Amino acid sequence: MWDALWIDIDIATCATPGAYGRIEDAAIGVKDGRIAWIGPRGELPGPVEKLAAVLHQGEQNWVTPALIDCHTHLVYGGQRAGEFEKRLSGVSYADISRAGGGIRATVASTRAASEAELLRSALRRLAPLIAEGVTVVEIKSGYGLDLDTELKMLRVARAIEREAPVEVITTFLGAHAVPPEFEGDADGYIDFVCDEVLPGAVEQGLVDQVDAFCETIAFSPEQVERVYEAAKLFNLPVKLHAEQLSDTGGAGLAAAYGALSADHLEYLSPAGVRAMAGAGTVAVLLPGAFYMLGETQAPPVARLRDAGVPIALATDSNPGSSPVTSLLTTMNMGCVLFGLTPVEALAGVTRNAARALGLGDRRGTLEVGKAADFVIWDIEEPAELAYRVGFNPCVDVIRAGVPTLVG
Repeated sequence: MWDALWIDIDIATCATPGAYGRIEDAAIGVKDGRIAWIGPRGELPGPVEKLAAVLHQGEQNWVTPALIDCHTHLVYGGQRAGEFEKRLSGVSYADISRAGGGIRATVASTRAASEAELLRSALRRLAPLIAEGVTVVEIKSGYGLDLDTELKMLRVARAIEREAPVEVITTFLGAHAVPPEFEGDADGYIDFVCDEVLPGAVEQGLVDQVDAFCETIAFSPEQVERVYEAAKLFNLPVKLHAEQLSDTGGAGLAAAYGALSADHLEYLSPAGVRAMAGAGTVAVLLPGAFYMLGETQAPPVARLRDAGVPIALATDSNPGSSPVTSLLTTMNMGCVLFGLTPVEALAGVTRNAARALGLGDRRGTLEVGKAADFVIWDIEEPAELAYRVGFNPCVDVIRAGVPTLVG
């Protein structure tokens, strides 16, 4: 007997590249938090009342895998609405950063905040994501840029998993910017990151993966490679903020190290596309930042698609360039701004998002043996998830086979 059975539903499994993986008039059986059976209701191996301890009857609502936000900076102090005003008056993101704003401004606020304050504000930002069906969220450090605050941020990220119905993947992003203490000495700061901060975070069990910001206003490929070598010592997977404002060759470097993902990619070159395709590195596109910064050069979606590079979408939720807390809106922006199809957008926040976090073997699609994490939607077609703006049709979120919103 299964623990639970859902019937009177239509399913988009997201298990088939290029398609929703539709199963109409379907059923899902769950046992021990995993999918034990999935398929057309007419093929169930017996009467529904004898198959499971609990029977859930839908109203022919659609079911998809639970959503995954695979790139966020949810833990931080303060806000940067003033910078938003400056950008609207013509000041560029890069100029704000060089003048001591941007990441450094958030560093000051985050250092000053207590762990309790950081946890409280992060949970507020996480709440609308959970309400939209997110059950896995990646959270980066990178607003501390010193030993104590980087560890503080990662501890808060771990605490979120205990406070909210989500799995948290923690990413060490010590190489996010050069802090004031190392002004003019980026190489010295990278030494500090590799020799002290990352080992300290690993020792406390706070790191799942390692990221860096490879850009003219951040770190060079050579400096990022030193971070990657440090990560290799701890057998930690890597990823990269790459080619957001210029082509530094970061995506190729990330691919050379077998990175899980390269993210942003507005200035990705054809060589970078080929490198990512060869390495199986996921392209994580972040239309929220593209929109908020008023960028005009979109990522090369057609090249990525033609090369077979998996494309994921994420909110990039952060205080400066993407104060976005809606993955559904991100799907819409991915379609409108970057030319993704609704099928690609849904795959981008399920199957490919899972792959970008190294979770593709257990999450991201609805298949037997995978986690019973799925969302029930009051929609007529899966394309509605990317079509509507400011509308949340989520009926319930099932996590490990247990309803979390309506019970």
